[in-house]
Amino acid sequence: MPKREKFPHSLLNQEPKDTLNPFLSKDKTSIFVLFLALVVGVFAGLVGTYFEHAVHLVSDTRTEWLKGSIGQLLPLWLIAFLISAGLAFIGYYLVHRFAPEAAGSGIPEIEGAMDGIRPVRWWRVLPVKFFGGMGALGSGMVLGREGPTVQMGGAIGRMVSDLFRVKNEDTRHSLLAAGAAGGLAAAFNAPLAGIMFVMEEMRPQFRYSLISVRAVIVSSVSANIVFRMINDQAAVITMPQYQPPELIALGLFLLLGVLFGIFGVFFNKLITLAQDLFVQIHQNTRARYLITGSLLGGCFGLTLLYIPELTGGGIALIPSVTTGEYGAVLLLLLFLGRILTTLLCFGSGAPGGIFAPMLALGTLFGYAFGLITQSLFPELNIEPGMFAIAGMGALFAATVRAPITGILLVIEMTNNYYLILPLIITSLGAVIFAQLLGGQPIYSQLLHRTLKNEKLRQQDLPRPSP
Repeated sequence: MPKREKFPHSLLNQEPKDTLNPFLSKDKTSIFVLFLALVVGVFAGLVGTYFEHAVHLVSDTRTEWLKGSIGQLLPLWLIAFLISAGLAFIGYYLVHRFAPEAAGSGIPEIEGAMDGIRPVRWWRVLPVKFFGGMGALGSGMVLGREGPTVQMGGAIGRMVSDLFRVKNEDTRHSLLAAGAAGGLAAAFNAPLAGIMFVMEEMRPQFRYSLISVRAVIVSSVSANIVFRMINDQAAVITMPQYQPPELIALGLFLLLGVLFGIFGVFFNKLITLAQDLFVQIHQNTRARYLITGSLLGGCFGLTLLYIPELTGGGIALIPSVTTGEYGAVLLLLLFLGRILTTLLCFGSGAPGGIFAPMLALGTLFGYAFGLITQSLFPELNIEPGMFAIAGMGALFAATVRAPITGILLVIEMTNNYYLILPLIITSLGAVIFAQLLGGQPIYSQLLHRTLKNEKLRQQDLPRPSP
């Protein structure tokens, strides 16, 4: 008969609850963090969704004023200029007066905050980004609402941390990241892209842990549920549903990715040059800053009357492009024109993002590429719209350097799940060539520029006398 093993006396007398208490304590902490992530996601969803409604309200009101009695008092072009200039003035003034960190996209600010090198003044950023974004985007400028929504989501994450007096730095970091994910999910009705954006694009700053990943997922899902409750569950972009292309045509998608990889590096450098040019013009003085921004907004009010395709974020343009309303030559001209207008608006420091303008650029060039290849290879039965969708993901991958996020974002926005293989090939080609050319991710580049300029301004400040 085998002998029983003898256990130490201390283990026999140890109560089970002493062993379980640490685990129970950790579970309670995890549940509390997830609850806060849920709160962050709900508020991010509300703010992001109603921000979209507010921008549409301003745009519709501007159009009604132009069509109404006010348009009969003065020439239409003058009214259009004054209204858009006034709306842009609101955005630029709020940014320069109350929260300079709310200028531009805002995503680099969240990345800097996750790295502990940028402050999150949520009590300033939230109202400035919301109402300033309403003015800038409502004026017709080529800006997107996704960057502002991500920054406002991150600000909500920090606000919840402060209101609940969260002291743990890892928890505060997780809620900040969760807010950013919820903001993107609410901006594009894309919960998977919101989750992956934080984990892929913000990977240098994101602190990977089981609880932080769960917090990001909870926030993204809850924000998206709020979005769908207020709006609906349809895809953000309405466009044809495509079947998978023939395998022999996949080489053309790779070629498109190579072209976007080259263009992405060039485009990122142009953005920095545009920002530097505007700084030289207004020299960061309020009067020059407001005059420059207002004149720019007014010019886009005029452009909205005569060439509306060159104005706005571009999401509304994508369905008309993919239904074949434009020829290849006109698409390429619009592509070049929107490059210029995107650089002007984003480079000026207006409170708006660059996500949507980039997606529109990818659609324009991608569809033009599709039309050209369709005429060259009629035997392949190519649908040009396939290349438009692939182009959206490829340009995002080349500039932001987050291919998985770009793939998920495009699929969720267009509901074209059958095109996942062409999207992967195109985005992969874009990323590889952008890396080979030495290009830097756009948001990292913008954050580095912000930190550099901040350091230079501090050096120029007069030092107190001893």
